[in-house]
Amino acid sequence: MMRLALILIFSLLLAACSQQPENAFVLHNVNGYTLLSDGQLVAFDAIAVKDGLVVEHGSNDYITERYAEFEQIDGNGKTMLPGLIDAHAHVMGLGVRELDVNVAGIRSLEETVETVRRFAEENPGREWITGRGWNQVLWEENEFPTAADLDAVVPDRPVYLTRVDGHAAWANSRAMELAGIDRDTPDIQGGVILRDENGDATGIFVDATMRYLRTEIPERNEQDYELALELALGEMAKYGITSVHDARTNVEEWALYQAFADEGRLTARIYAMIAGTGEIFDEMAANGPINSYADDLLALRSVKISSDGALGSRGAALLEDYSDDPGNRGLLFFSQDELNQMLLKGASNEFQMNIHAIGDAANRQVLDGFEFVQEELGDQSGLRHRIEHAQIVALEDIPRFVDLNLIASMQQTHATSDMNMAEDRVGPARIRGAYAWQTFLNQGTVIAAGSDFPVEDVNPFYGLYSAVTRKDHEGMPPGGWYSEHQMSRIEALRSFTLDAAFAAHQEEVIGTLEPGKWADFILIDRDYFNVDASEIWQIEVLQTWLAGEKVFEK
Repeated sequence: MMRLALILIFSLLLAACSQQPENAFVLHNVNGYTLLSDGQLVAFDAIAVKDGLVVEHGSNDYITERYAEFEQIDGNGKTMLPGLIDAHAHVMGLGVRELDVNVAGIRSLEETVETVRRFAEENPGREWITGRGWNQVLWEENEFPTAADLDAVVPDRPVYLTRVDGHAAWANSRAMELAGIDRDTPDIQGGVILRDENGDATGIFVDATMRYLRTEIPERNEQDYELALELALGEMAKYGITSVHDARTNVEEWALYQAFADEGRLTARIYAMIAGTGEIFDEMAANGPINSYADDLLALRSVKISSDGALGSRGAALLEDYSDDPGNRGLLFFSQDELNQMLLKGASNEFQMNIHAIGDAANRQVLDGFEFVQEELGDQSGLRHRIEHAQIVALEDIPRFVDLNLIASMQQTHATSDMNMAEDRVGPARIRGAYAWQTFLNQGTVIAAGSDFPVEDVNPFYGLYSAVTRKDHEGMPPGGWYSEHQMSRIEALRSFTLDAAFAAHQEEVIGTLEPGKWADFILIDRDYFNVDASEIWQIEVLQTWLAGEKVFEK
């Protein structure tokens, strides 16, 4: 009897040992690419994953034989890349846009207001009609719209529409009436109300003055924000984004991100930037930086501040007048001392400081601010401070990025979206320091790529295409706009993977498919490295995987 029992126990143990290990698989028959930490590009046919981490990659025969006990999955010859990282975006902005009227990309004023009219008609219970995406540069008029344009289609309810760049708002008369706007309403530091020849507000509010109206808009409820996050995560997974740097996170949003992570609902990693160094910072930073939460799904170790407005609304702060608007140099949001003290506060508390700067005056102010911090606190290289956008920089200021160990967090689609107006705004001399990717790369500055969604499209392959071609989707201009700044395909991919991970202090855990890193990867419908450059923007994501779990399949 004892002998039979021992045989039974031995048989059970043998069967257990022969079973496939849990949470382990080999994805073989793929056309895989990854950068290594030294920047080298390698190709592979199969990858082994266990417990969400990359074990090894290599040839089909080697990996399938070495890890024969793992579950075997056929990749059907599809191209694999590391999961893409968007280093500057607005997660809740993307989700909320899906709840509101979306007028992005519409190429006429007439169609824009008609879209607003239809939305208002379809949503009779909405107290305010809110939305985002208008861009007067796309319209034949190429002029700012007015309240009267909206009054013609929605006269009885307030309408508030944010410009595509988030730095101007367009309101109807009812909205201005509720906000108490009249000819005596003053401009404020960092903002301006556009007025007609009589001094009356036209309906356009640039940067800081937008708050006059925003404070009147009813707060959304928790269910709205939860749905918005679900929608944003769905969009990111659809386009192969496995990690995003969220540029201005508040207390409520961080709590929502944590709840989603705790509940297993967070399908992208979020590197959150605290919104400023005021009361929100005091609350969110009370316990110091959070380097990792929920197995690297979340991090809270950086701060976002904006120093100026945007180029399209002529709010970007320039050293000299706008070439197409004499007398206007844009808007600095803070004095030098105010900015210095904010930078010092964040850096003193060991937070990475990520500062929005579009115009050359804003970039110089921020560079001066980081120089002040370095003088006060010593070497800052360990915190990896960043300038967000670094869009128009005086040529003599670009080397200061190296001197101050700064990362340039840049969005390639901004160049191809702005090329129809950027040189009009700044002229032929200043444009040489604009969207100057190769100037930064050649001096050794790290470029972390992003989209700034929902300002631009969430699809990172649009950014990869812009980086490689400097063209629009119609292939214009034929040679590429200031083509000397085109990136190679490796440089472009690196900016959306390894260098974006470095910009978040995460290059040891994500950004490449090296052993020991999280298995964040995507399968796409064509070979990024061999397809004609004109097709890069058309690449479609077939599957998105986060830590070895499939979170999207087309």
